Amino acid sequence: MKKIIKSKVFLILSALVVTAIGGFFIWTQLTYHSVDEPTIPVDNQISVEDDWLLFGDPNSQIGIILYPGAKVEPDAYAYIGQELAKENLFIAIPHVTLNIAILDVSKANEIISTYKDVNWFVGGHSMGGAAAAMYADKNIDQVHGLILLGAYASDNDTLTNSKLPVLSISGSNDGLSTPAKVDEKKVFLPDEADFVEIEGGNHAYFGVYGEQSGDNPADISIKKQQETIIDTITHWIKEQKQ
Repeated sequence: MKKIIKSKVFLILSALVVTAIGGFFIWTQLTYHSVDEPTIPVDNQISVEDDWLLFGDPNSQIGIILYPGAKVEPDAYAYIGQELAKENLFIAIPHVTLNIAILDVSKANEIISTYKDVNWFVGGHSMGGAAAAMYADKNIDQVHGLILLGAYASDNDTLTNSKLPVLSISGSNDGLSTPAKVDEKKVFLPDEADFVEIEGGNHAYFGVYGEQSGDNPADISIKKQQETIIDTITHWIKEQKQ
């Protein structure tokens, strides 16, 4: 009798585990796709290399790897990639495992090992920014800087005490990576990190994929927020070259 009970309990627990795994997988596939936004047209000059979207000249001196936010498709950041490429930057945006960047932190190794002559910065939006910070922390000698978009770093081993250039761009109306949370997590970045808050900006407008659950409405247009992001990154990169 005890064996029968144990067997039934095992089968029930196994079924629950399988159901949970299946539910998680389905959740990861319900992604945010890019949406058409007439004010910020994408010219579709995108190169696809394996599961990477590439923008610009691979012979550029500086490149940026941009991890997408959780469940956000890479092409939602195509406008940022396109416009930064016009500043002679090489931009690489990956598809990540199960659309969750923290499950694929080492993804940047693929592009860094392929384009070895590029001085790489790593960055990301939301959970993608957290993944980028994890990558920078473990590969501090391979990257030239970290860019956080509506994101923050967590506890780390080497990043806090490093001299790595860091740019954090946040939105005052962000309902997910809130101003309070960004401020709280400053302690996990180098003292010299640069912080820029976009007044009226929200979480979803760091990409172009519509509204996001848990976010707050923006007080500025998506065009204004996207242009501010692009201008801020461009000027900050130029400062690092001096």
